[in-house]
Amino acid sequence: MAPRPRRSCVNRNDRSIVGLTMLAHGMVHTYELSIPIFIPIWLAEFDVVSLGSTEVAVTSATLGLLVTVGYGLFGLGALPGGVLVDRVGSRRLITACLVGMASSFLLLGLAPGLIAITLAMVVWGISASVYHPAGLALLSKGVEERGTGFAYHGIAGNLGIGLGPLLTAIMLLFLGWQTVAMVLAAPALLAAAYAVRASFDETAAVEPATDGGEGGDSKADAGVDSFAEFVSESRVLFTGSFALVFLVVMLSGLYYRGILTFMPELLQSFPGFEPVAISSLLPGGLGDVVGGSGGQTLSPANYVYSGLLMIGVLGQYAGGKLTDRMPVERGLMLGYGLLGVLAVLFLPIANLGFVPFLAFGAVLGVALFVVQPFYQATVAEYTPAGTRGLSYGYTYLGVFGVGALGGAIAGAILTYANEQVLFAVLAAFGFLAGGIGLVLSRR
Repeated sequence: MAPRPRRSCVNRNDRSIVGLTMLAHGMVHTYELSIPIFIPIWLAEFDVVSLGSTEVAVTSATLGLLVTVGYGLFGLGALPGGVLVDRVGSRRLITACLVGMASSFLLLGLAPGLIAITLAMVVWGISASVYHPAGLALLSKGVEERGTGFAYHGIAGNLGIGLGPLLTAIMLLFLGWQTVAMVLAAPALLAAAYAVRASFDETAAVEPATDGGEGGDSKADAGVDSFAEFVSESRVLFTGSFALVFLVVMLSGLYYRGILTFMPELLQSFPGFEPVAISSLLPGGLGDVVGGSGGQTLSPANYVYSGLLMIGVLGQYAGGKLTDRMPVERGLMLGYGLLGVLAVLFLPIANLGFVPFLAFGAVLGVALFVVQPFYQATVAEYTPAGTRGLSYGYTYLGVFGVGALGGAIAGAILTYANEQVLFAVLAAFGFLAGGIGLVLSRR
């Protein structure tokens, strides 16, 4: 009879932690993928960036570099964030993350130009960077039903990835972009208030240390205690096959950011994706009232982009199931090989029109996210338990930090070359990552 109340308590603790991490994870990716929705507006609104006595023309390359600053910090901060979480705890870091992201979008809403927008991106990148190490550490240490917790956590992230851009696109039909940015700040502030008030035990799932040293306080769970230890453990990681796995996650990040950052802007140039006047979609009188004299338009590209991201939930689920049914190396080979093929097919299918691209976009959305469980599982298989936290810190550094360069690369190619070159480069990223999967499978 004694276990019954304990199980109930644990369940409440699990629900509280999973609820907070789902909320925060959804917020992080809501803001991350809403930013590309603003890029076409910034390209149209700003002509130059004033840097004292110098003025720089606003192009796709300029904006690609701008968003890379924020996205790069999002990844670069993951490694120190992983060390910091062991010192101050997950709740504090998650709360700081949410408050910082809300502040960044408030700043974005007040931004008079691209310099202030860049500053807002810096604040967002630094704030968001600590979430993944803090959230994953909280789930792994505080949740008894860990697998279920990670599953819900991943689903919430994908919902944020899809619903964030959709909500942003809908609000832009009726509000200016700066007002939309300020409205988007509100959910993170509410989530931060919940993080402060939520009741849970951060270490409920950690076993107490035993005399044999195999408990939750063992070296396997202790993390890195000094800079010298950080260097030595990093050297151990990168002298093994993890170096190849790290290369895979970097290529994954470059492909992901490279194909998504300018997708709404790219799609607008293809048949069937041209902006449509809202008044033309409504009956006469009502159309005049809603459309107004400003000629409000609806951009199909924004909604296809959002739908493509939202369908990634299916990719996450399928990838998770497949990691239990095939070797992870084969999953890397097939998954990234498919992404290479899809990059080759992107432009020909987009030129066929709106309807053919919907089917293609659904496949692309699934493929973009089906690889994530595979590389996450591969990291676990190619690293020792004692450096698992450090390994995932490097993983997110590769995906979000180095991967952030994908936005700058895409912007530069679109400015100084063309779409064909961009998708050839993206295909190379995919095929190279798939080739590394083949190498790992033969070792």
